[in-house]
Amino acid sequence: MPKLKTHKGLAKRIKITAKGKVKFKKAFSGHLMSHKTGKKCRHLQLKGLVKSGDIGRLAKMLHRPLTRGDGQATAPAASSEAVAAG
Repeated sequence: MPKLKTHKGLAKRIKITAKGKVKFKKAFSGHLMSHKTGKKCRHLQLKGLVKSGDIGRLAKMLHRPLTRGDGQATAPAASSEAVAAG
């Protein structure tokens, strides 16, 4: 079976952190900034973290496991009740 190839268009637009979170550049920050407020311009300069709804799609395109950007795990951890019962 041939090797799986990374989606190069996506790989050029994102950065994966050491913990597997995905950072990206926000839209609407390339030009026409003069009519936007200073607060809006400053917040558009910051990198965004991918939300949980897109993680599965991006993981398939990159062929590697990823974690959510909101600080929660992608799969629910085993509950303490299940550990105590088993």
